[in-house]
Amino acid sequence: MVKGEVVAVDSTAVKAYSQRDLENKKSKSDPDAHVGRGRRGFILGYKMHTAYCTSSELPLAFTVEPCNVNEKLCFKPLLQKLKRRGIGFKTVVADAQYDSAKVRKTVKQYGAEPVMPYRKSSRIKNALRVGGDFIVRGIKRLVNLFRKRVSIERVFSRAKEWLLLNHLRVRGLEQVFIHACLSFSAMLTVALTAVKQRQPHLIRSLKHYTTQ
Repeated sequence: MVKGEVVAVDSTAVKAYSQRDLENKKSKSDPDAHVGRGRRGFILGYKMHTAYCTSSELPLAFTVEPCNVNEKLCFKPLLQKLKRRGIGFKTVVADAQYDSAKVRKTVKQYGAEPVMPYRKSSRIKNALRVGGDFIVRGIKRLVNLFRKRVSIERVFSRAKEWLLLNHLRVRGLEQVFIHACLSFSAMLTVALTAVKQRQPHLIRSLKHYTTQ
């Protein structure tokens, strides 16, 4: 069910259960929440940094940090969690925000291949790049691997729409982490139930198991 050979790493921002302070930098009632960049501008909240199996679209490891923490700082800890759990990933896919020599070196240290776009200024021949038209260009094999990361958007969507990850009603980093843990655990429980019922095609069907 979960191969874990190709793993995608990404983050998603969720709004804090609080308003911003008068300086528009911190939270009025959640001291752990901070302002950071989200998909549609800056938001007050947290980010769920997550590693997923691209074949099953199931979460394998995650961590939660305030929204202003850089994604690169959470990259190595996620890979460490994967290794501790015995997941033998061979490829790590990520978007351009993770592009750095340090990140690529970290992936290689685990015996895996990093697949992420280089900056436009890179002089590496046939390097994987995303153009201004959002079209991915480069060696065909790498382009095909990079396209697997779209699965992570579906995972985040399920967690937010079906498991209320986008509607926090708790405050503080610890409580938000517990909320995320329960959300992702529910996804894995659905997958395990589907397999035990010999219906592997339902491993991602939250709707099937919550509307009966």
